Formats: sequence, structure tokens, C-alpha cells
Amino acid sequence: MTGRVRRAAGRRTDEHGAAAAYAVGLVAVLVVASVLLTLVATVFVGRREAEKAADLAALSGAQAHQAGRDPCARAELLTRRNGAHLTSCTVDGADVLVEVEVRGSRLLSGLTVPGRARAGPGR
Repeated sequence: MTGRVRRAAGRRTDEHGAAAAYAVGLVAVLVVASVLLTLVATVFVGRREAEKAADLAALSGAQAHQAGRDPCARAELLTRRNGAHLTSCTVDGADVLVEVEVRGSRLLSGLTVPGRARAGPGR
């Protein structure tokens, strides 16, 4: 038994517990990535909602304009029904141009997402 070195009981090597530190770091990176992905997805969904509201408002306004009614009043009604706010309504010949804003969801409550659309005959 000569030549063997015995370790003292309770002695730790320098690498003991390194896996736990790496695991904590990995979990932190995954949490941050998940939060960022959720925010990006929320903005994407808000953008789609704004575009949908603008498209429907422009189509409805163009239909009202062709029938001789007020296109902007009709666009305002459809915009409100879709949970958006009409910021601009312009009649350009037979076309109706609308701009709307949709408020962000609970995650992005202070953010407003814009949407624009143009509709008319032949479009």
C-alpha cells in the first residue's frame, strides 16, 4: 500500500457542483428566451388583428361608398366592432383608405399596433 495517496474524508475537488451552476444558467437563458418569444408572438398577433380590422373597415367603407352612404361612418362602426380605433379614413375617388390602431394585449398594454388598408372597385 505504499505509493497510494488517500484523500481526506470530506475533501472536495474544484469541479464539485459545477453541473448545478450550469443548470441554473441554462434555465435562466431558457426563461429569457421564452419571455422574448412570447413578446414577439404578442406583437405579431396584434399586427394581424390590426390588419384584419383595417381590411374589414376598408371593404365595408368601400361598399357603403358605392351605395351612396358615408364610407367613414361605416368604417368606424366596423373598426369598433373589431376592437380597434379608426385613426384615419380617406376617400380617394372610388377607393376608401383607412388607418386603425389596436391596443396591445395585457403583456403589452401600453403598445398600439397600426394597420392600414385600401379598398374599392377593382382592388
